[in-house]
Amino acid sequence: METDSVNRQIGKKIRDLRNQKGLTQQELADRTELTKGYISQLEHGLAAPSVITLLDLIECLGSTPSEFFAENEPEQVVFSENGFFEKFDDEGNHIQWIVPTAQKNMMEPLLVVVQPHCRLEDDTPHEGEEFGFVLSGRIRLHLGERQYIVKAGESFYYKADRDHYIENTTASPAKFVWVSTPPSF
Repeated sequence: METDSVNRQIGKKIRDLRNQKGLTQQELADRTELTKGYISQLEHGLAAPSVITLLDLIECLGSTPSEFFAENEPEQVVFSENGFFEKFDDEGNHIQWIVPTAQKNMMEPLLVVVQPHCRLEDDTPHEGEEFGFVLSGRIRLHLGERQYIVKAGESFYYKADRDHYIENTTASPAKFVWVSTPPSF
């Protein structure tokens, strides 16, 4: 990476932090015993601070070197169908991971379609909880020794500490959103 590019990136970070703190260039200069002109040059990438000066600036701006130099990727908030990961089983049941990077998060949402008279694989007890909302059709939730019918417009929520699976005993496909925490699918 070119020196000019690095100076511009450092200057932009200094300016952004200064603005976040509501400081003028003069106020930052006073806190760091630098001149307003030098702060302006830094922010425009026209000067390269020494390591000591940069560390002093970072501290005066209420940050740490690790925070200042962290490469922050913009957080993805919206996910579209073309980025979903999907799987079909032998019976035609369809599972879509609707947040493709969910394994690194605390929740893992899925969009699931269970074909008529089919069931999903058994799930053994595991840590965490599961939630679902049936969008269309009807499912039968097997949770330990108990069974629950969940219809379109209804939801389910349980601790995943028992054997569990979902089946569709009707003649129409059933579609539901299923969220596991922590991710386990």
